[in-house]
Amino acid sequence: MKETVLSGMRSTGRLHLGNYFGAAVNYIKMQQEYNCFFFIADYHSLTTHPNPLALKANIKEMLATYLAVGLDPEVCTLYVQSDVPEIPELYLLLNMIAYKGELEKTASFKDKIRKPGQTVNAGLLTYPVLMAADILIHRAQKVPVGKDQEQHLEMTRNFANRFNRLYKKDVFPQPTAFNFGNELVKVPGLDGSGKMGKSEGEGNAIFLLDDEKTNSKKIMRAKTDSGPTENNSKKPVEIENLFDIMRLVSDTSTIENFETAYNSRNIRYGDLKKQLAADVEAFVAPIRQKANDILNDEKQLKNIMAIGAEKARTSARATIDLVRAAVGIDY
Repeated sequence: MKETVLSGMRSTGRLHLGNYFGAAVNYIKMQQEYNCFFFIADYHSLTTHPNPLALKANIKEMLATYLAVGLDPEVCTLYVQSDVPEIPELYLLLNMIAYKGELEKTASFKDKIRKPGQTVNAGLLTYPVLMAADILIHRAQKVPVGKDQEQHLEMTRNFANRFNRLYKKDVFPQPTAFNFGNELVKVPGLDGSGKMGKSEGEGNAIFLLDDEKTNSKKIMRAKTDSGPTENNSKKPVEIENLFDIMRLVSDTSTIENFETAYNSRNIRYGDLKKQLAADVEAFVAPIRQKANDILNDEKQLKNIMAIGAEKARTSARATIDLVRAAVGIDY
């Protein structure tokens, strides 16, 4: 029997090349080998009160993009968090065994309350409980998480253990952190500061659904230096970053030509950027077109959402039945 893996995607996000090579490619392979649940976390985004129209648009865009890059709704379960009412029910029940003190100690909560003028709502405080409900509702054994989410996963295990111990029922497994594949690809940003990501600023990332002009303009503005002063010299970080992105989207001969030009001090960064922009467009154009086709077919998109919701609810209902029986509210 396949192990269950759960992965969530915050609905305020937009997919960029870093998401694609760092996670989406693995997800495409992962859905074949595991019982995978992928969800778009719209409830989580409500802690910051997003614009309702923007929220709707983001959910549809994320769903369409994940379908465009290769997630198959017939193979995996792809759904929107708010389409599964069993999640907030489990969230409520887990809140009954979560302690205020432990929630106040989470790193993400402490970081946010330090910000000037930050309003602390109950949803922000109990964010880890909702995250635990997302995981435990399908009794997932594995969860792909980054370093910043390891504390939340540890809290999920604590809640699962506490529930099982309190009600003397072995309802929940102990979910563990999971990396699919031996290596995770780190895609650098365009500003030379580190990995590609929206949190680093819009100009740092190449988004999969942005048009050619937008992505090209970002690449042409990418930070560079005045050029190498010695043959075969080590590349500065910002130049190595451009080559790293090129290695993901360009053919071998193109990379070799620019490597030779750099090592012989004949490189022209304007030419490198123009080539990189063209290769990025060749890579993202089919994804963008497929995603836009899905977005333009409202009936197909709603059908995919409905299928995902029903598959997710089937799994969630089975868990809630066990939880209700354990708690004693199965009258």
